[in-house]
Amino acid sequence: MSQLSWKHHALIQALLSRGPLKESEFHKVFYEITGRNPVEHQQAFNDSLRKINKELGYVKFELRGCRNQYDGKVYYGVVNTLADEQSKLGTKYSVPQIAFYKAIIEAIVQDITTQGHITNIGALNLRLEYQVQGGQDSQGSQSRVPAAFKSFSISQKEKTLNDLIQDQWLCYTSDGRIGLGVRSFLDLRSWFRTSEIPSCDVCNEAGVKAETCPNMECAIRMHSYCLKKKFSQRKVAKVCPSCSTPWPIPESYEGDEEETNESTQDNSPSNDPVTRKRLRIVKAEAVDAAANAPNDGPSQSGPSLRKRLRTCKAEAVDATESQVEETQGLRRSQRSRR
Repeated sequence: MSQLSWKHHALIQALLSRGPLKESEFHKVFYEITGRNPVEHQQAFNDSLRKINKELGYVKFELRGCRNQYDGKVYYGVVNTLADEQSKLGTKYSVPQIAFYKAIIEAIVQDITTQGHITNIGALNLRLEYQVQGGQDSQGSQSRVPAAFKSFSISQKEKTLNDLIQDQWLCYTSDGRIGLGVRSFLDLRSWFRTSEIPSCDVCNEAGVKAETCPNMECAIRMHSYCLKKKFSQRKVAKVCPSCSTPWPIPESYEGDEEETNESTQDNSPSNDPVTRKRLRIVKAEAVDAAANAPNDGPSQSGPSLRKRLRTCKAEAVDATESQVEETQGLRRSQRSRR
C-alpha cells in the first residue's frame, strides 16, 4: 500500500471538515496546497484524486465529484461506499430519522413530473411505516412497525428536516420546497442506478430534477443544463432524440449561443471585413515605406518594419471599434424586437 503525502491528507481533511465543496472552492484548496492550478495542470489534479481514491478504497470511502441538479454546479466530497446496516450506525441520525429521510428521497425521485422537490407539508405527512418491508400490504404487517416509527411526531420530523438541510442531505429549492442536497447527489449515485431511476439522455446520470419530453408517451428526460448545452448548438435539431417530437426551447438558450458567437466574432479584428481591408492597406504602406527608406542594414530595417506594422495594426483596430459597437447594438435591438 503506497503512502499518501501530507498534501493528499490535507485535501481529504479539507473535504471532511468543510463538507462538500464547490468545484471552484476545491480547486482553490488544491492550488493553495500544491501550488498548481487544477485547470492548467489537469493531469496532476486527476492523478492526485486517483491516488487518494486508491487508498480510500481500502476503507470503503471515495473522493467523488457530482453535479448539483438544481444549480448545475460541480461539487466534490468524500462519501461512504458501504451501505450495510453496520455502516448506518456510524451516522448521528436515529433509525426513525433515517427512515424519514428515505421516505422523502423516494417521494422526490418517484415524482413523474421530475420537478425534484416535495412541499414541506407533503414531507411532514409522509408515513414511516411504509419504510418497513410490506408495511402497506396487509394489516398484519402493522405489528412489525417499530414503536419508534409510530411515535415519530410532527415536531420530530420538523427538527429532522432542519438537520438534514443543515447537513446538506436536503436543501430548500428556489421556490421554498424541499429538494435533494448535494450530499445526496454524491452518496446516492449507486442507489439511483439500482433503483432504476430514469437517467438523463445526455449525461446518463439520474434525472431527478429534469425536463421531460413534450410527448407524454416518451420517457426521455434531460437536465436543464444538459438540455441547454445540447440545444444551444445551432446545427442540432431541437427535437426529442427518441421520438423526434419538437422540443420547446427557451429563447435564452439561443440567445446565449448567439451572444457567444457575436462576442467571438466581434472581438476578433481578423473576422471583420473592414478591419482586414484596413490591415492589408497599412501593411502595404509599411512595406513600401521600408523599401524606400535608406538601406541601413538588416539589423535596423527588420525591427523598424515590425514596429511600423504593430502601430498600423493598432490604428486599424481602433478605427473599427466604433463600427463593431454599432453592429453589436444593432443585433441586440433586432433580437429584442423578435
